[in-house]
Amino acid sequence: MIDLQTVFWRDGPYSPDQKAGAETAILQAVERAKADDIPVIALRQEWSIPATKVIARLAMEGAAVAGTEGTEIAPPFADKADHTLVKRVQDGFETGALDPLLKKLGVGHLHLMGLDTAYCVAKTALAARARGYQVTIDRRTILAADQKTADKALKQLEETGVTLI
Repeated sequence: MIDLQTVFWRDGPYSPDQKAGAETAILQAVERAKADDIPVIALRQEWSIPATKVIARLAMEGAAVAGTEGTEIAPPFADKADHTLVKRVQDGFETGALDPLLKKLGVGHLHLMGLDTAYCVAKTALAARARGYQVTIDRRTILAADQKTADKALKQLEETGVTLI
């Protein structure tokens, strides 16, 4: 689960209908994973690198800057993850914490879901593929602020071997 945080879920550019559909699909996917003893990992965005904090304050009205309100997992998803990691940039692997966790859990296939398709979901998927992980993305479990940009990102992901369903 990528960036399903209060600040993005509550205040993001997604319509109530988009969120309702994605929420249902995400919660169903989480339930299936838990029923199959597959670990659920949440990645929370916290801009904490000085340069990214400045950019977040200028371009995103300070959303998800480390230590600010709203960086917690949004209520619909709050107690669903077995593990929660903080990421500092769009790529969920950047801090180095995700690789050892996946290795410890014996994970070789990732099912990514969350926000935003064209940015954090795409960057994390590309990083996973570069590390040899199989990646699947169910289109019902992702949201995008700009569908045209998201469609380009999904095309690129498919070209790198990401399975889209």
